Amino acid sequence: MSLGRRQIVVTGAGGFIGGHLIVDLLRRGHAVRAVDLKPLEDWYQVHGEADNLSLDLRLADACGQAVAEASEVYNLAADMGGMGFIESNKALCMLSVLINTHMLQASVAAGVERFFFSSSACVYAQDKQSSADVTALKESDAYPATPEDGYGWEKLFSERMCRHFQEDFGLHTRVARYHNVYGPHGTWAGGREKAPAAICRKVAEAVLSGNHEIEIWGDGEQTRSFTYIDDAIYGTTALMDSDLEAPVNLGSSELVTINQLVDIVEEIAGVELHRRYNLDAPKGVRGRNSDNSLLRERLGWEPSISLHEGLEKTYSWIHAQASARARAGVALPG
Repeated sequence: MSLGRRQIVVTGAGGFIGGHLIVDLLRRGHAVRAVDLKPLEDWYQVHGEADNLSLDLRLADACGQAVAEASEVYNLAADMGGMGFIESNKALCMLSVLINTHMLQASVAAGVERFFFSSSACVYAQDKQSSADVTALKESDAYPATPEDGYGWEKLFSERMCRHFQEDFGLHTRVARYHNVYGPHGTWAGGREKAPAAICRKVAEAVLSGNHEIEIWGDGEQTRSFTYIDDAIYGTTALMDSDLEAPVNLGSSELVTINQLVDIVEEIAGVELHRRYNLDAPKGVRGRNSDNSLLRERLGWEPSISLHEGLEKTYSWIHAQASARARAGVALPG
């Protein structure tokens, strides 16, 4: 397949990863159709050079409209959020299967050459994530299947659909299992934000209000790795252009506790906060990290942007958003 200028569709375009992906694709000279359920004024980034459409991709006809005359599709659309959201909205998360089913069918009908599906580390078996001192998860650890209930099951099922659409219909599919992608221009308040954005917001709120305390979900000793958006975008496009057909981890292997995550943000903000631990709050698995052996073997690369470097940029952006809301007298959504 020619890797020159392509007609590319990005779904979930009004969201965090989608917005950054479109920046990269436009920079490289591709024609981009950007599609999201939300009206344009609610997108995190809107790019005038793209063909921007508001469509409900749970509907088959909308998917046909989205992929018409496209050569590639990056399917990032999903109803999702951080742990607080996905633990309380399992049915909504599962309904994203409508998007993936109809997008795959429409792509085959339209003659799309390559189809990218954004999966998640939530597909991994929960019994392999029960210790904070976790062994990094390799791709085969998704089976026998006991993924995150709701969201994880939907992602794992959609991975299988991608595999079988490739086998049965010849649609070249690529699947990345994202590990906690974070950065600016994404959800940072309101209940759908993930841990890095939530911590950055809470620290910014403490700095702006002078109330130097922070609530942490769990005991703070649960472990995670966090992937900065620039690494996620590079890995996504590199995977799409590769011959790697199996699902692959796309995540940093820099493992930290949530307490260490807070330490870094406090250092960046120049503040030390009193910590209140909410042991009843949603906290997910005890430990999760990415084994990047397959990524290094097949792409010759793995995420390398340090957590400190990524959080500096993320905190700066979120502090600016929180400060602007405070100046306008707008209450921050919790």
